[in-house]
Amino acid sequence: MRAATWQLEEEMMAEIDEHRLCASLCQYMEDWAHFIHRLGDSSCIILDTFARSERDLPLKELVAVTARQLPVWSGDMTVLKEDLQDFRNRNMAVVIFAGSEEKNAKVLAEDLTKEGIPALYSPSTTQWTSQHITVMCGGLSAGAEFPDAGIVFITHGRPLSKKRKYRQKSKNRGMDIHSLSELQVGDYVVHATHGIGLYQGVHQLNVQGLIKDYLKLQYAKGDILYVPVTQLDLVSKYIGSSEDATVRLHRLGGQEWQNTKSRVKSAVKDLAANLIKLYSQRMASKGYAFSEDLDWQYDFERHFEYEETEDQLRCSQEIKQDMMRPVPMDRLLCGDVGFGKTEVALRAAFKCVSEGKQCAILVPTTILALQHFQTVTKRFEGFPTRIEMLSRFCTAKQQHETIKRLARGEVDIIIGTHRLLSKDIQFKDLGLFIVDEEQRFGVTQKERLKELTPHVDVLTLSATPIPRTLNMALSGIRDMSIIEEAPQDRHPVQTFVLEQDNAILCDAIRRELRRGGQVYYLHNRTEDIERVAASLQLRIPEARVGFAHGKMNEEELSEIWRRVMEQEMDVLVCTTIIETGVDVANVNTLIIENADRFGLSQLHQLRGRVGRSSRRAFAYLTFTRGKALSDISTKRLEAMREFTEFGAGFRIAMRDMELRGAGNLLGAQQHGHMESVGYDLYLKLLGDAVAEQKGELPQKREEECLIDLPISAHIPESYIRENAARLDIYRRIADIRTMEDSLDVYDELIDRFGEPPQAVQGLIEVALLRNMAAYLGIVEVHQNEKQVLLYPRTLDMELGGKLTKAMTGRVLISAGAKPYYAIRIVEGLTALDTLRQALEEVSKEMEENKG
Repeated sequence: MRAATWQLEEEMMAEIDEHRLCASLCQYMEDWAHFIHRLGDSSCIILDTFARSERDLPLKELVAVTARQLPVWSGDMTVLKEDLQDFRNRNMAVVIFAGSEEKNAKVLAEDLTKEGIPALYSPSTTQWTSQHITVMCGGLSAGAEFPDAGIVFITHGRPLSKKRKYRQKSKNRGMDIHSLSELQVGDYVVHATHGIGLYQGVHQLNVQGLIKDYLKLQYAKGDILYVPVTQLDLVSKYIGSSEDATVRLHRLGGQEWQNTKSRVKSAVKDLAANLIKLYSQRMASKGYAFSEDLDWQYDFERHFEYEETEDQLRCSQEIKQDMMRPVPMDRLLCGDVGFGKTEVALRAAFKCVSEGKQCAILVPTTILALQHFQTVTKRFEGFPTRIEMLSRFCTAKQQHETIKRLARGEVDIIIGTHRLLSKDIQFKDLGLFIVDEEQRFGVTQKERLKELTPHVDVLTLSATPIPRTLNMALSGIRDMSIIEEAPQDRHPVQTFVLEQDNAILCDAIRRELRRGGQVYYLHNRTEDIERVAASLQLRIPEARVGFAHGKMNEEELSEIWRRVMEQEMDVLVCTTIIETGVDVANVNTLIIENADRFGLSQLHQLRGRVGRSSRRAFAYLTFTRGKALSDISTKRLEAMREFTEFGAGFRIAMRDMELRGAGNLLGAQQHGHMESVGYDLYLKLLGDAVAEQKGELPQKREEECLIDLPISAHIPESYIRENAARLDIYRRIADIRTMEDSLDVYDELIDRFGEPPQAVQGLIEVALLRNMAAYLGIVEVHQNEKQVLLYPRTLDMELGGKLTKAMTGRVLISAGAKPYYAIRIVEGLTALDTLRQALEEVSKEMEENKG
């Protein structure tokens, strides 16, 4: 509201200054106080996403309509049967929307009946009953449960096939992370040519009798820009300031945006020089070059009890390749919680110790140190490896003995907390330093780490890297490996955000207990945690409730974890000691009190403690009843509810960047420049400057090419209904660069939505031809009666010669004020056929000449 009010006031002042608006007629929107006052005199209903009271407006009645959003059903019958069984046990009426095809709905009803679940296909809305499952045609953006009404709606979706692998693009990770499909009307965006504007949605326009989709962007003083969906690669979501009200819109056609980009380009050159200096120092340092994998390495990797994902194998290979180089490794391993980062790190650790070197694993908490110690000991069982731990769980005498053995080289792997960074720690021959949950360590610890490891390989693990680390990795200064693929048989954690409601939370706990699971109840105050545990025990007498916190001694905590691991405890009331690394597969419901007090990355880490098995998991994020949440807290909780799918850690990190600001790499001097152009574009400019400092040829920036031909090229709503999904596919199509890219997109569309209609096929072809034309220096393509006109940025007679040779007798070259190549359209061919033929012939000749 604040940002919208500020934006309106700015536009009104501009209109008044230019004498296009009378000052007495500029009150288009009431202020909040006046609006609240008027509401008080009227009968009205206020709907809010989170169940809460309203501080500014005295309410006569607060009605809580309990509605829980359910994830889209992916088609997995095992998951559906488990959910249906629970709903039927609670006597709920269930309606399943099985998609647009009547056949699919009928088949699903038959399959459920065969599985012993009574189900009926219904062609229209009927009186729903709990006696049987109703299956209908149609679909929703998400499912929903209404406990008070006793009804559940489940909707089917078509997720991307897990088996098919699409080619990964290494460029511009930020763009992949922050998809345009997340855009909401009113969000700030950056157009590479025109600057910062406001996103106003996707609009269909009738252009010469053809329907096409455009992104509508609003600029300063009411300027409007319609961006063809074939040019979505020129648009990115704005990430910069944490306060939207400070963002300034640009004007279309002015020089301000070009001047801003020029100023930022100049500024990043100095930053790039400093970054390269750091990079060069590391590359000039002499490290230990590990040898190729030995038989023991293969044997160790074969003993992994689970099937590795392809991402795990790729990341492990990238890390081992780095270790074999004669310069110290500095690699960031990113992967969402539960994606198998630990196994990848342990393979690197084994490579280190198998050549007689020592490996250190630094973790942020004593609980995680204990769990890592147990995991590593079990994983290295059968191999002659000496493993020790340093944490407050060890007595002073034990620590003293371990430190002496470490200095003598009698310890191969040491696992510890901040104690590992103490001045009295000495290694005989350290070869690899692994930092788990890097975002939990402060500047002092990281400086000490640099002192310890000037010539040592360093591997950093993180699910939600802090902005500075993400900046360094995305700009190419640090190497980065990414695990994006979830382990098999995992399901996203279903997340609810609600006011503290003991009835709902007790129901959630009982639901977990009914299916034989366990619960974490996070209460982050040690002074009254015992009282909370006792209160839960009274409300749910059938549950076995315990509590744990960081002030307990080793014996107490060890006994608690033993009882949890051996399922002798149903509900553990705890503090944030479970945040990092704690892995109990049978705990699949998490309740967090006062979730608005936690940071976004911390909430994501906590949610990662559940859902670590094939069973569906639930997370309930609560806040105090009647509390007015701040804007930042609301955005955090909305992000947690929004980003529940696998791989959300990257999006969480990028959203954190929005809320906290993008941070800096070496200092604060470039922060204003980052805000002036947005994070994505700043990263591109910095990448170019870094490449230039390295002496590399700057990557040739593709020219913008507009293809305006009378063909149907858009995604019909009948093919992809959801606006977010359509935007995402438009972006995938706009990113097409090669024929392989276009085939990947085509296959993805078939997998997710079925055979693409002709309009979508035309869109894919236009995207491919647009890239080919831009590569040849063409900036515009139009049709003029029986000719296709190609407008180059500058007239190139060599290109003209190639076109003339390829399209004999059909090419006319005009060298006027706006030069162009005109290609005559022969009978039987369309304008698109003619353009395709010309570009393919010229490209083919250029490739032959290169050969």
